[in-house]
Amino acid sequence: MQDTGKLILRLTLAGLILFHGIHKLVFGIGFMTGPSGPLAAMHLPAFIAYGVYVGEVVAPIFLVIGLWTRIAALVVAFNMVMAIGLEAWKLGFVLNRSGGWGIELEAFYLLTALAIFFLGPGRYAVSRGQGKLG
Repeated sequence: MQDTGKLILRLTLAGLILFHGIHKLVFGIGFMTGPSGPLAAMHLPAFIAYGVYVGEVVAPIFLVIGLWTRIAALVVAFNMVMAIGLEAWKLGFVLNRSGGWGIELEAFYLLTALAIFFLGPGRYAVSRGQGKLG
């Protein structure tokens, strides 16, 4: 039963964040790299924006198949830290109109990725939970 729960957790995180990655594949990351984008606002180089493809496309694919799961989960967690630090922090002390935390989605992704890192992939994965990177 625990392995089924780990699989559901992995598929939930990967599936939901992959939508964001596909959106960026289709529409690009220009909103991040422009002169008024979040990277410029923090005085960071524009090439950093390409890391979002790793965090929102590559890492979720590894989570789905259960290969290098812990590393993939850390990549997603880092991606969320960057998303919060660059843009979402503005909503950190805000409740939305239905009472939800302003950064609840980012926090969900971050904390779920950390949970996967600590739990590992489980038996239903290519790595089958073997090794420290599995």
